[in-house]
Amino acid sequence: MNISEILISPEGKTLEFKRDISSLKPILKTLVAFANTAGGILLIGRGSDGTVYGVPEVLQAEECLANAIADSIRPAMMPEIEIYSHNEKPLLILRVFHWKGPFYLKADGPVKGVYVRLGSTNRQAGPEILAELQRSMQNRSFDQLPCHELSIKALDIEKVQRVFTVTGQQINEKKLESLELLVPYAEGLSVSNGGLILFGTDDVRQRYFPDARVSCARFRGTDKSEFIDRIDIAGSVLNAIDEVPRFIRRNTRLAAKIENMQRQDIPEYPELAIREILVNAIGHADYSLSGMRILVGIYADRMEIQNPGMLPFGMTMEDLKAGVSKIRNRVIARIFREMGLMEEWGSGYSRVIHACQFDGYPKPDWEELGTAFRVIFYPHPAVLEYSHADVPVNVPVNVPVNVPVNDRQRWFMEQLAVGKHIGTSDLSNYWSISEKTAKRNIADLKIKGLIEFVGAPKNGFYRIVGK
Repeated sequence: MNISEILISPEGKTLEFKRDISSLKPILKTLVAFANTAGGILLIGRGSDGTVYGVPEVLQAEECLANAIADSIRPAMMPEIEIYSHNEKPLLILRVFHWKGPFYLKADGPVKGVYVRLGSTNRQAGPEILAELQRSMQNRSFDQLPCHELSIKALDIEKVQRVFTVTGQQINEKKLESLELLVPYAEGLSVSNGGLILFGTDDVRQRYFPDARVSCARFRGTDKSEFIDRIDIAGSVLNAIDEVPRFIRRNTRLAAKIENMQRQDIPEYPELAIREILVNAIGHADYSLSGMRILVGIYADRMEIQNPGMLPFGMTMEDLKAGVSKIRNRVIARIFREMGLMEEWGSGYSRVIHACQFDGYPKPDWEELGTAFRVIFYPHPAVLEYSHADVPVNVPVNVPVNVPVNDRQRWFMEQLAVGKHIGTSDLSNYWSISEKTAKRNIADLKIKGLIEFVGAPKNGFYRIVGK
């Protein structure tokens, strides 16, 4: 243990400093929070200003702490307590590992006395976090629990069948049970929370899990003061895997790179990495937390994907970066694995970093924000450079994000904005719609004055008005 490095480190999820042991309860709260969350180190003898004071009568202090821990914390906790010397000043260091508890202060009881670590603070565990701690002790996940009064009728079986058609699996009651979309309850089978979140009929899912959805927003500046586009993805969170990338494409910029007479479009943000993070956000969200949903925010200088839920108990940011895997939602994880959306557990971080580095994107930032987790992406340097270049076609933004058009029309304008010559058949093929519908969409854009046709009928092309 390098004491010099610890002393200059900032307090955080797994580190806290105390000047002395004059107030024992805050020390005991920290030990309980460490044990319940991800373990940690409590160093006594350093002040909040960074000054090292040391611990007078250190042997007495050690005995006092050991007795207080034994008398005041339940279940019994046995942290490592060691004495170190720094510049001839004795320090007490208590190392706590994450154990299955939940641990609590005896005087406050097993409900009010439970604390967890959120950032560099100790927070009393509310009912939802307390329930998750108890599930962790039982080795169960929230999405495995039954929705007691709901039967197979609450599932959209056709949707389940569509999802698993590509795998060649037949969906029947036995298969639903093996996937834990149905789970045993009261001598019968009930829909699991995970089954309802992924495949519940719209009305039932909305009643039980109204916040199990993905919300997307495009903001004008670098904060949330002004929306210029927003959408709540309809239906199950599974729908977001296809819908969110469409929202991102229509609200972000492209740069054009010409090599060997070939044009290469560079998206503002790394598409493969974003898909990886989106799938992980859906797969690892804490759906037991009410009032929180998965958020995708696009700002003038960054894009954020945020899901409710801190890292699983026992896991730190260092563990995540090292490839350690802890599954929060076992039912959802199983379904994603069957669908081929998640393949190698614990490799998501390294895949994202590799994808960004390979295509020249800045490394994303990863943040744990109390009961939420966020990944922040930054624009590709070429997009930033292209958007400031003095070029005839100033199209770093695909299309104006506030134009009154549908997704197909917006896509059509995006292609025109980056110089592509496309027409009715391209729109029809890409969106799998009839040519009649495609013609109507294009005609509507012309009526609105957003696009125009230039040149002769046989060799002319569409372009955005004013380009």
